[in-house]
Amino acid sequence: MITMNGAISLFMNTDVKPYFYACSDRSFSQQQPALFDYAMAVSQRVALWEDHAQSSRVRPSGQLYPLSKAEKPSWLEAVLGRRDALVVEHSLLPLRKRPIGFSKDMSAGFFDARTVAYLAIQLAFHVGFSKVFLVGVDLDEKSGRFYETMDAVNSPCGLDQHYYTRILPSFELMSKKVMGDDFMVYNLSDTSKIPQSVIPRVTLGDVETMLR
Repeated sequence: MITMNGAISLFMNTDVKPYFYACSDRSFSQQQPALFDYAMAVSQRVALWEDHAQSSRVRPSGQLYPLSKAEKPSWLEAVLGRRDALVVEHSLLPLRKRPIGFSKDMSAGFFDARTVAYLAIQLAFHVGFSKVFLVGVDLDEKSGRFYETMDAVNSPCGLDQHYYTRILPSFELMSKKVMGDDFMVYNLSDTSKIPQSVIPRVTLGDVETMLR
């Protein structure tokens, strides 16, 4: 299992040690120190910004995988077939400040879609998984984060702000240019804002059948 941010709370009081824990929010360790410390203690691998890992008061017990941002390949690189590991949106419209893309090789960096779930999917591709099942990726800002409480420091949420400009376009690019016979992503959330035409929805029964 690959988990992220406060979702690590669901692993407490279990014997499950996440294959990867991903956190691209440098402030999470201050806002939710208990959850961050637990993630560092039990995760087999941890994906963090290198400066975040170095400045943190706790060190991961597992392998540290330092994160870096991917740079959009130039038109010449695209024409020559270089940097094939980076799948990007090419458009004649004015260039975005931050490109929409998908990284198949995390050593070339990853593309930020304003949701850490997208980082986790790129990690899954990078390490060689062929099927990914999204659990709890509802992307509903109004429902809040289940692990946050009123008496704690809560992180600002920009899901609604970035949904149509970065989140949905990123998943659409992945659906069109990355998903296929060799790599598929499925959504286990009944209430997810990601359209079924982009990420097909499945039930737990469907997943059990696939795993068998």
